[in-house]
Amino acid sequence: MKIKNYYFILFLLFHFSSVCFGQDIVRLDKKKISAASLDAKIKSLMKSANVEGIAIAVFNNNKPVYKKTFGYKNAFTKDPIKNETNFYGASLSKAVFAVMVMTLVQKGILDLDKPLQDYLPKPIYEYKPTKKWHDNYEDLRKDTAYKKITARMCLDHTSGFPNWRWNEPDEKLRVKTTPGSRYSYSGEGLVYLQVVLEYYLDKPLEEMMQESVFIPLKMNNSSYKWLPKFEKDYCVGHNSKGEPYEKDKDNDVRSASTLETTLDDYTLFTKGVLNNQILTASTTKEMFTQQIKIKSIKQFGPMSLRDSTANDKINLGYGLGWGLLQSPHGTGAFKEGHGDGFQHYSIIFPQTGIGIVILSNSDNTESIYTELLETAIGDIYTPWRWQDHIPYNLKK
Repeated sequence: MKIKNYYFILFLLFHFSSVCFGQDIVRLDKKKISAASLDAKIKSLMKSANVEGIAIAVFNNNKPVYKKTFGYKNAFTKDPIKNETNFYGASLSKAVFAVMVMTLVQKGILDLDKPLQDYLPKPIYEYKPTKKWHDNYEDLRKDTAYKKITARMCLDHTSGFPNWRWNEPDEKLRVKTTPGSRYSYSGEGLVYLQVVLEYYLDKPLEEMMQESVFIPLKMNNSSYKWLPKFEKDYCVGHNSKGEPYEKDKDNDVRSASTLETTLDDYTLFTKGVLNNQILTASTTKEMFTQQIKIKSIKQFGPMSLRDSTANDKINLGYGLGWGLLQSPHGTGAFKEGHGDGFQHYSIIFPQTGIGIVILSNSDNTESIYTELLETAIGDIYTPWRWQDHIPYNLKK
């Protein structure tokens, strides 16, 4: 009798889990959308905007209630994307790295407001570079401003560094604005924080990420470096014409840009953040507290230097590793990812437990974000103009 009851309970648990995962999605506006309706909308948008592949997870009550993939990991071979298919994560790397950094803050190992140079026994430019370029700080030898940069400034993009040194006319690294004074998106800032931590803790970034994030959350197919096991199932990126890019597999490990992950794993990461599985509630709250208000017209380009009040209504700003906006449903914490052939977006509303993860291997995907976000979770707050995510039906 006990054995029968045991198996009956297992059956109920399995059945209940299946029903929950297949239930209607509740949006921010309390309206519901069925999984089938969302499937149809995604397929329609992909066709309209010529998107090769996409992987999506939607959250209700801090857990995934929808997780599906569409299209191909390679348009030429027509091999389908699966939940465990590898994606180049691009700048989603920054949000994952930020969580790791906050574990160090939580443990008292790192002070967000202590100048990073003060953690090292000698100036950072005196360390011998061992990577292709990113740990070479010789350019800072005559730059005293960098000594003011803190971990907080790196995480909220106020370090004053450019996005990447090779975007500068002379490809030299320099502090361009007073540290802490203005938001200016900077991969260099995150990498500077990484390099200081590697020297200070005598530990490579990949090891830190595995110990603090990947292993605790069971993200078994995520890494900041290309691993041989990824060879069996990975996406290639596609340009706007649907032509595949060559897969880049030889990057040095960088906190800002080299994450390799899957829909399954990034779903686990998002669930972990929403449920405070790694960070305490108070640390997560600090991470999602605005550090700097953003007034720029655009996130990148010449218009990033000009200000307006266009985003005041959502109080656009930056937290620690995440962009932040305010809505009638509380704070929205978002992170984009953009690289050749890969365009990703994630936004979560912690006070409601609602969120979405979008991974894609197409240069056209950002053009469907506005419709997709509104359809899937009722997000009409994402600042797509500021992010330059122009809808496909508005492009010339």
